[in-house]
Amino acid sequence: MNTMSNILENANINPRKIAMVGCGFVGSTSVYAIMQSGIASEIVLIDADQNRAEGEAMDISHAIPFSTTQHIYAGDYRDIKDAALVIVTAGAAQKPGESRLDLVNKNVGIFKSIIPQIKDSGFGGILMIVSNPVDILTYVAWKLSGFSKERVIGSGTVLDSARLKYMLGEHLDVDARNVHAYVIGEHGDSEIVAWSSADVSGVNVNQFCEIRGHFQHESSMKKIADDVKNSAYEIIEKKHATYYGVASAVRRIAEVILKDEKSILPVSSLMEGEYGISDIYLSMPAVVTSSGVETKVHIDLSYEELTNLQNSANTLKEILGKLDLSMPATKQDK
Repeated sequence: MNTMSNILENANINPRKIAMVGCGFVGSTSVYAIMQSGIASEIVLIDADQNRAEGEAMDISHAIPFSTTQHIYAGDYRDIKDAALVIVTAGAAQKPGESRLDLVNKNVGIFKSIIPQIKDSGFGGILMIVSNPVDILTYVAWKLSGFSKERVIGSGTVLDSARLKYMLGEHLDVDARNVHAYVIGEHGDSEIVAWSSADVSGVNVNQFCEIRGHFQHESSMKKIADDVKNSAYEIIEKKHATYYGVASAVRRIAEVILKDEKSILPVSSLMEGEYGISDIYLSMPAVVTSSGVETKVHIDLSYEELTNLQNSANTLKEILGKLDLSMPATKQDK
């Protein structure tokens, strides 16, 4: 029996309520995408700038007549206790020339304020982290919250995998929805394309490339992988932010959780010995349900892919080892 099932059947949880913490470009665009999908009946927006939260809630609410009946409003942490899903996009934004890992110290400090307030609200649903660097911050959120590992997930490489599918679809001139491939590891510079398991409608990706007249596999694979990895940098250089793609990824993950779809997504989850990696959050395919990560899905990796995955984990562990995750003493502690 699945012991982690039925979190959303808890009488104290509204299974169609979502809370968004952070109302910048990513947060507000994600709420808009969720509103359009009609998967939620209630969405509360929380931001350090209350006026920003109120303005975004008003603006998005005016589009409700084009979707389904929903209640969208600005609130505070007292409003999240009965939410099925809390999504955190709050944090410093990535600037041109700045890596996701450069953000870590700024955003850990912000999380030390946010996560305890989520915990203290009595929240009993799923916590999804989107803020970058997402794998490290999801680990930080897990540690600071004390929630079970299944309940704390990161948006991971869901967007990276979508970018990969899009670019492969363009390269092969086929529908991207028929491309099945994952980006794994860090959502960042050390991410890995799992070419060994990539296929197009069941046909090995290299074989399909040859069907479409492409024979320079190594150079094409390297170019596509680099383009996927560098997409965010290029977009940020041109328009200073990325939000449409990630908002669509957030909406998809939210849909899977609220509808208990048991879909396989490369979310960031806790590694516990898989591929020789432990005590770090990394993006790997996993069955996602209304209770979070049900189980990770093992995919076959080449020796090079496995080595790169382990190196990716070590890169993140080195950074985690330098972080101070202790909470400042309260007046009661002194």
